[in-house]
Amino acid sequence: MQVISKIAELRPRLNSERAIAFVPTMGNLHEGHLNLVRLAREHGDCVVASIFVNPLQFGPSEDFDKYPRTLEEDCLKLQGLADVVFVPSASEMYPVRQSVFIEPPPVANELCGASRPGHFRGMATVVLKLLNIVQPQVALFGKKDYQQLHVIRQMVMQLNLPVQIVGGETVRAADGLALSSRNQYLSAEQRGKAVFLYQTLQKIWQAMLQGERDFERLERQAVELMQGQGWSVDYVAVRNQSDLRPADKLQRELVILAAARLGNTRLLDNLEVTID
Repeated sequence: MQVISKIAELRPRLNSERAIAFVPTMGNLHEGHLNLVRLAREHGDCVVASIFVNPLQFGPSEDFDKYPRTLEEDCLKLQGLADVVFVPSASEMYPVRQSVFIEPPPVANELCGASRPGHFRGMATVVLKLLNIVQPQVALFGKKDYQQLHVIRQMVMQLNLPVQIVGGETVRAADGLALSSRNQYLSAEQRGKAVFLYQTLQKIWQAMLQGERDFERLERQAVELMQGQGWSVDYVAVRNQSDLRPADKLQRELVILAAARLGNTRLLDNLEVTID
């Protein structure tokens, strides 16, 4: 496995590769990331992972400075899984002040975008830069960040980028909590309570399977339930999988999404639902 930090070194290394599968990450790798890297091997002969904490997608009051950076441990975890690990510095990715940005679709201003203005703009911009640098045939992203995956797919489709986007299933702890680098911010007590987010999504799912179609009422009840357990809720929403628009009663392919804070830690999760 090669660890490369310069674009000028990465491009010659990848120039002769014809089947590159790429997994962009911000590091502090957990089993969810590693599962994507394993999946990448099914889609390419050369597997490239990147580790870069992107300042453009963090707001001024967010956790950019304290976001866990564990490069040495991450590289050890990637041994035997990735062929190349790209670890650029901020100055390598942004040699001049970035003044050209990707304008994401309108849905980027809803859900997570409503409480994190500019987040998807910064995320889409760095993903496009990474895709241009690595030039993979396939790129893999986790479904846990469902809205992010949707924005990336729209960018690739609308800009005619020659890359296939593959979504990897959410990897969960034994109790159901979606794995996330931010889980380590939780205290032991908070960690015990954190699974309630996924349990709330499951309750909505069960109600829908039993015929409930008043999605706004289900959303309100879920918010009230979580607030009663000490959560600060950004949103609970039932949306169409295809376009993330609010679901109507005739749609079959739905997704339940939620983001909420437990203490100072913001967690998000989702659950895809198919209605027969």
